[in-house]
Amino acid sequence: MSKKMGAKKPDRYELGRVRDRITFLYLEHAKLNRQDSAIQVTDNRGIVYVPAAMISVLMLGPGVDVTHRAMELIGESGLGVVWVGEYGVRQYAYGRSLNHSSALLVAQASLVSNQRSRVIVARRMYQMRFPNDDVSKLTMQALRGKEGARVRHVYLEQSERTGVPWSRREYNPDDFDSGTPINKALTAAHQALYGLSYSVISALGASAGLGFVHTGHDLSFVYDFADLYKAEYSIPIAFEVASEHSDDPDIGSRTRLAMRDAFKDGKLLVRMVKDLKSLLGVTESDDEVETINLWDDRLGLQKFGVQYQELPAGDHT
Repeated sequence: MSKKMGAKKPDRYELGRVRDRITFLYLEHAKLNRQDSAIQVTDNRGIVYVPAAMISVLMLGPGVDVTHRAMELIGESGLGVVWVGEYGVRQYAYGRSLNHSSALLVAQASLVSNQRSRVIVARRMYQMRFPNDDVSKLTMQALRGKEGARVRHVYLEQSERTGVPWSRREYNPDDFDSGTPINKALTAAHQALYGLSYSVISALGASAGLGFVHTGHDLSFVYDFADLYKAEYSIPIAFEVASEHSDDPDIGSRTRLAMRDAFKDGKLLVRMVKDLKSLLGVTESDDEVETINLWDDRLGLQKFGVQYQELPAGDHT
C-alpha cells in the first residue's frame, strides 16, 4: 500500500474552541500554503507559520495568493475567511463548522420559521440593547423605532465625545473613497465586526442567512448579530480613529487595526458564543452532541446505521 501523502486531518480535540481563538489576522501581498497543520505565509520579508486552529477570522487583502492545500486546511479547521477588497467591499466565505452538531442550526430554523417564536427572538435581541427597559410587549415596528432613536443618539454622543462632525450615515459600497473620513471609518469598523460575527455563527454551525430582524440576504443573521455590538465597539472606535486620522488616505486600514486591538483580548469572542447560544435557546451540552439519527414522522428519531427491513405492501402502520 502506498504511503498517504499530506498532513493528518486534525482531530476534534486538537481544534481550539471558537471562544478560545485569536479573533482575526489580516494579511496582504503574500502567498499562503500549508505546512502540516499551519498556514505558511510567505512575503518579501520571509516566511511565518500560523496555526490554523488558533485563528477565528483570516482577513485576506489585495495581492494574496492562496493554494488549494491552504484552503483545505482552512476548511478542516473551521476558520472563517474574509476577502477584503481595495475599496472596503467584502465577500465572505467559511469552512466547516467546528462542532459537528446541528443543534444550533435546527433551533435557528425552527425559531425563524414560526412567526411567534421569531418575534420572541427578535425581542431578545432588542432587550440586549435596552437592558433597563422591558420590550417584551413591543411590536416589531415599535422596536425598530426605538432602535433607530438609540443609534442616532449613539452617533451624536460619539460626535460630541470626539469632536468629529456628524450629520448622517452615508456611503457608496461601490466607491469607498467617496465617503467622508468618519463614514469610511464606520464602514471599515462595521465590516471587521461583521467578519467576527460571521466567523462565530459559522464556527458554531448556525446559518448566516436565517435572520430574525434582517431577512432576504445570505448574511441576514450576521447583520442581526453584529448590530448587538456596534454601539460598544465599531461606532466609538470609528469616531476615535476619525478624530485622530481624518486626513489619512488609508483610514480604513487604521480602523481595522483599531478593531483588531479591541478584539484581541478575546472577551468579545467569548461573549458572542454565549449570546448566540442564549438567543437560540441551546445549552452547551446540547451543542456538543455529535450523533446522527434518521428522522421519522411517526416514530421519532431512529438509529442510524441499521439495515431496516422493507414493510410489506400496504402495511404502513
